[in-house]
Amino acid sequence: MNLIEELRWRGMIQDIMPGTEEQLQKEMTTGYIGFDPTADSLHIGSLVPILLLVHFQKAGHKPIALVGGATGMVGDPSGKSEERNLLSEEVLQKNVAGVKAQLEKFLDFNPALPNAAEMANNYDWFKNISFIDFLRDAGKHITVNYMMAKDSVKKRIEGETGISYTEFAYQLMQGYDFYWLYTHKNCKLQMGGSDQWGNMTTGTELIRRKVSGEAFVFTNPLITKADGGKFGKTESGNVWLDSNRTTPYQFYQFWLNASDTDAEKWIRIFTFLSKDVINMLIHEHKMDPSARVLQKTLAQEITVFVHGKEEHEKAVETTQKLFVNQNAPAESLSVEDLEGMEGVVKSDFAKEKIAAGIDVVSFLAEAGIFPSKGEARKMVQGGGISINRKKVDNVQSAINTSLLLHGKYLLVQKGKKHYYLVKAD
Repeated sequence: MNLIEELRWRGMIQDIMPGTEEQLQKEMTTGYIGFDPTADSLHIGSLVPILLLVHFQKAGHKPIALVGGATGMVGDPSGKSEERNLLSEEVLQKNVAGVKAQLEKFLDFNPALPNAAEMANNYDWFKNISFIDFLRDAGKHITVNYMMAKDSVKKRIEGETGISYTEFAYQLMQGYDFYWLYTHKNCKLQMGGSDQWGNMTTGTELIRRKVSGEAFVFTNPLITKADGGKFGKTESGNVWLDSNRTTPYQFYQFWLNASDTDAEKWIRIFTFLSKDVINMLIHEHKMDPSARVLQKTLAQEITVFVHGKEEHEKAVETTQKLFVNQNAPAESLSVEDLEGMEGVVKSDFAKEKIAAGIDVVSFLAEAGIFPSKGEARKMVQGGGISINRKKVDNVQSAINTSLLLHGKYLLVQKGKKHYYLVKAD
């Protein structure tokens, strides 16, 4: 299988410009993907473009990871219904540094390789271009009619909020990135999400009109969830690649909790397992869905890829302690077990309040497990609270020192998946 065939069966190609496959078969090709530095960490929505670059390099081509230090100051209107708040230069530089550090973990930058990966920041070329120069060198070659025909622009113009000139110019800036990389790095391919098709083809048009060059693009489909929920979002927000924002345990749990339909689709996209292995896993899963072999394999492969083997092992260990051995009494957990649990929200609580006896509703609210007593009471009445693996459904129940594990811990479970370790000090 060539690269495009491989990506097609994995479900990683949506639109592709004619001639792209032939170009990749003809020679080692330099290709790039742009990453928007709206935060100092990428989230799992960025994993598809990261994996595309890894596949691209594995196939013998040269990847460039472009961080949009300049375009990040402007804001991409694609997929947005209203103007985005502009970031300060200081925040943007911090974000660029964070994103760059993450991307460097996944690609091979060894200069001895003929297809060594490279990092680029479009601020490096835009900072020296005056507004007049940009209008003459780029704006002159792309008509307003061409720019307004793009879906991302058309939707905003027809919408209530409209579009500022700043965001309107974004596709021209992205097009200029491709032109700059084409002329300075012999970069002939741009890859990205399907919502970027309009911006990406503007780049090929600018290359054609300015230097009579030929360049190519292809896009990957935007990832969706079978239940209609937004991919990469949980109750607590985005699933980040930064372990300080999303712990490896929480990251592992996201993939482990995938539905059967999503797991079957995602294991092709988010792992490097071969077609034969994946087909075997899908067959095995259909024979016994309760074993969740697809989810376990998916969670293992992607957690190891992002966080490494050691963090994956810790995540599995915590999962075993919290979910698999639930019939074992909480008293069987050692201090090391409790303290070593990853992804469990940990907090302190005044021991004297527990010694005096406090009702469960007040405890849950004051410990920060619920924002109010009303929400805590509702959850207790609904049977959604367990303390030390024992269900609590009476709002009058008292929390006192007799419940403390090893004289100072309470293991609280809210709903099916949320755990809190409260330490009485």
